[in-house]
Amino acid sequence: MKLIRFGEPGQEKPGLQLPDNRRIDVSAFGEDYTEQFFATDGLTRLQAWADANGATAPEIGNRVRLGPPIARPSKIICIGLNYSDHAKETGAATPAEPIVFFKATSSLVGSHDDLIIPKNSEKTDWEVELAVIIGKKASYVDEADALDYVAGYALHNDYSERAFQLERGGQWVKGKSCDTFAPLGPFLATKDEIADVHNLRLWLTLNGEKKQDGNTSNLIFNVPFVVSYLSQFMSLLPGDIISTGTPAGVGLGFKPPQYLKPGDVVELGIDGLGSSKQVAKAYS
Repeated sequence: MKLIRFGEPGQEKPGLQLPDNRRIDVSAFGEDYTEQFFATDGLTRLQAWADANGATAPEIGNRVRLGPPIARPSKIICIGLNYSDHAKETGAATPAEPIVFFKATSSLVGSHDDLIIPKNSEKTDWEVELAVIIGKKASYVDEADALDYVAGYALHNDYSERAFQLERGGQWVKGKSCDTFAPLGPFLATKDEIADVHNLRLWLTLNGEKKQDGNTSNLIFNVPFVVSYLSQFMSLLPGDIISTGTPAGVGLGFKPPQYLKPGDVVELGIDGLGSSKQVAKAYS
């Protein structure tokens, strides 16, 4: 299944994107895509409902805004420098263990919502990433069992303000958590939709020019390892997002660096997970 949420910000309703790309309203199912939904085997119940009612459910027009495909999660956990080419372009050593940081859940927005360049920002940057959505509580999980705890995957742009991240005390969360810095979607694809999560092309363009073009086969720490690793330090709750890192081609890595300005158009995508587009706007 491909889960979507649609409507105005803060008023999103649950929906599905069907194999023929039609979108349907599943409000009659009676649940949003929350922690409780995932924790109570919501995906199985939703599939049964869709099998029985999908043909008659109301359709959603293509112009309707898509919000984040899950309701606000308990946390957004990110893995830094998880592609060797990205570590190299930033001048960092290949990490011996995953570098872990958080994004505030208030940064979460829809896949085609505008990017708001923060007040006093001069170094807002882009990062196309594969996001993993947790399906059930995970604590001290073995790597061999880790994928059993995954509900699905989504496209994520881990926007970063590099001065806030690297020059304002060295705490990455400040450069990662600004409003609109976590566009997710357009949909959440359940695990069965993705044949091999470790062989997905991911790409990003800026104003039509290719900046990033990588593959998840080049992850330093793969999805099962990351899920297992994180679960040794914290409980992963249903609906939590793990963003797994970005390949080379971020603005910080260019010489001289390239950063976003108002009017810039960022487009990105991952095989099987659709594409998204954000237009940069100045803070006002």
